[in-house]
Amino acid sequence: MIKSRVSIIIPSRNERFLNKTVDDILAKAQDDIEIVVVLEGYWPDPMPKDDPRVVIIHNSVASGMRNAINAGAAVATGEYIMKLDAHCMLGEGFDAILKADCETNWLVVPRRYSLEPEEWKIQENGKAPVDAHYLSWPFQPDKPGRGLHGAVWNERAKKRKDILIDEEMSSQGSSWFTHRNHWDTCIGPMSCDGYGRFVQEMQELGLKTWLSGGQLMINKKTWYAHLHKGSKYGRGYAMSSRETNSGIMHAVEYWMYNKWDKRSHDIDWLIDRFGPVPGWPENWRSLVPAPGSFTFNMKEAYNVPVNKDSETK
Repeated sequence: MIKSRVSIIIPSRNERFLNKTVDDILAKAQDDIEIVVVLEGYWPDPMPKDDPRVVIIHNSVASGMRNAINAGAAVATGEYIMKLDAHCMLGEGFDAILKADCETNWLVVPRRYSLEPEEWKIQENGKAPVDAHYLSWPFQPDKPGRGLHGAVWNERAKKRKDILIDEEMSSQGSSWFTHRNHWDTCIGPMSCDGYGRFVQEMQELGLKTWLSGGQLMINKKTWYAHLHKGSKYGRGYAMSSRETNSGIMHAVEYWMYNKWDKRSHDIDWLIDRFGPVPGWPENWRSLVPAPGSFTFNMKEAYNVPVNKDSETK
């Protein structure tokens, strides 16, 4: 492990803006960094810049984002690990700023903007940066998107706008930063058992951090701009709705019923710490279904046939 170095892991699957992301990191970093690009089942044309700070891992067959992050972390040499999606722009000196405020058991996210990728700038959409998230109430009846998700919490962000290093209940997952030791001893490697290959990244990492006695924090002194691809740019990774559904269900069962045996706190402790949480009923404890009984209709939730996988690209 190289002291003070930041290893930036980028899982990449058919990414249109990978090279712009790599070039941006190289231009914006202030201190010692390495960029670990994990190419999943493809070769970019052109390849990322030939630079001694750029390490390329190539998987001939795409193994999924979780496995790609684990593969990058396994070869990373830095004292700090940062994960970044392959379609992001960063603030100047992001690495030094994140290192300056990161305790050994913290998981830290920068404030988030939306990216305009063609002009490579922050999107001018009139919206404030995203500075706060909450965990959604997972047992919503007859609603799409049920499960534990990191939902934007605008009210909290406005109330706490002057707190530059602040607690986050959850987050989105497109970028995070931590000490290598916290990854090795607490949150990593990411599990594919139950979750599948892609979904619920921040639910696993954030809840492991909080319930082990650490803290998930936001650092508003720096930022990144993330591309929400949508239909215009499409997904790099293909995710079946069946696998997505299964991963969401697994996360609800695992965390709401306190199945992680390394926890110092139960999920109740976290809800109370941030309460009242939007969408959570005041009597939420009495509304939690019996273990093993929670389910939701996949067709209702995702509008796909229950007997057929639907690939989203």
